[in-house]
Amino acid sequence: MKITEKDVRYVADLAHLELSAEEIARFVPQLDEILGYMDKLNELDTTQVEPMAQVVYEQDELETLRADQDRPGFSQETALANAPDSGAGHFKVPRVIER
Repeated sequence: MKITEKDVRYVADLAHLELSAEEIARFVPQLDEILGYMDKLNELDTTQVEPMAQVVYEQDELETLRADQDRPGFSQETALANAPDSGAGHFKVPRVIER
């Protein structure tokens, strides 16, 4: 599959990214190589491989990673102490979706 500049611009637009012409030119071959690798992976016969939600190391059936324990949280004042901008007890963040 051959990725074009138009494809890169489209994906960047979906992600709300502003890319320079140099960045677009750099990403075209990189994305094309990634999709080429995915095509190679799709050639593998995976009919005998059971689907899994995640990859984990082998362990005893009853073994757990750690016990869940309640822990005290931060006070609102402590949580907001290093925030660049806060107000009304909340973090203030810049608007990221303009549309």
